[in-house]
Amino acid sequence: MKIAILPGDGIGTEIVAQAERVLAALDLRFETEHALVGGAAYEAHGHPLPEATLALAKAADAVLFGAVGDWKYDKLERALRPEQAILGLRKSLGLFANFRPAICYPELTAASSLKPELVGGLDILIIRELTGDIYFGQPRGRRSAPDGAFTGAEEAFDTMRYTRPEIERIAHVAFKAAQKRSKRLTSVDKANVLETFQFWKDVVTEVHAQYPDVALDHMYVDNAAMQLVRAPKKFDVVVTGNMFGDILSDEAAMLTGSIGMLPSASLDAHGKGLYEPSHGSAPDIAGRDLANPLATILSVAMMLRFTLNQPEAAARIEQAVQAVLASGLRTADIWAEGGTKVGTRQMGDAVVAALTTKKAITKS
Repeated sequence: MKIAILPGDGIGTEIVAQAERVLAALDLRFETEHALVGGAAYEAHGHPLPEATLALAKAADAVLFGAVGDWKYDKLERALRPEQAILGLRKSLGLFANFRPAICYPELTAASSLKPELVGGLDILIIRELTGDIYFGQPRGRRSAPDGAFTGAEEAFDTMRYTRPEIERIAHVAFKAAQKRSKRLTSVDKANVLETFQFWKDVVTEVHAQYPDVALDHMYVDNAAMQLVRAPKKFDVVVTGNMFGDILSDEAAMLTGSIGMLPSASLDAHGKGLYEPSHGSAPDIAGRDLANPLATILSVAMMLRFTLNQPEAAARIEQAVQAVLASGLRTADIWAEGGTKVGTRQMGDAVVAALTTKKAITKS
């Protein structure tokens, strides 16, 4: 099987390099091919998602993605900014279902922004619809306001919209995921204000009839944001739209100790996926051996489990990460008194070493 590797910008190249070392340590046979994306692709080809990169991503069985973006590109027209690369990949590849597990490892409860008793044993799965909503809705743009109190003033506008098939397919994904866990699903909306999310709520409720074994509850997004920091372990599987999912999953990341611990999988209808850490390119620390590679390494584990049909190899990586954390090694973002602070490369070294130990390869 073929893996397209798109490191991107900033710390993307550093963290993907460590994830590749972990993948190589498994001694599995995969074909890999690299390509430029984001700001690096703009510098070389004048576009953040060149045709050759998109063609490679389409031809591959899975995509391993780093991060894109840099402040120096902020004045480019929006279509040429690095972030458009990941949006373009999601849309072009049909990657509509984003899985973001937020797990607080026992060793990292002190790194969380919440009290240990609130996050100990935390294991939430946020499922975000990824190709609709306000990020892709049309029309959008700038114009003179046609009416209202400020008629004629310059205004900007975006359109929030969802079709029934888009909501139905992400709801099915979420209900099936809940069936494999504790059979509890929370659908997050803003039905009290937005027509789009009244429709979302209605459709999710209809789909629920096909999954009578799953308990469904609905929650407004503002309340969900509050409950995530008040009583996060009340949640198990959460499903929501593109914008709300973007915000809530980053909030949940901080419960785990750092967004540097949050992997993600973006899947199409057939299980093909793009795998990436949930954090950004962090240009302020790029090239300084400070970035946490564990989210990217755990994204490789998700790739092995969801797309490449290697669940045992995925478990080996996850166990190796746990062993490294248990040993006390920490990158700066998850460091606390008593731990040993290491850099990006050293953390990668430790995970690779743990993969060769009996503890890491014995199935728990």
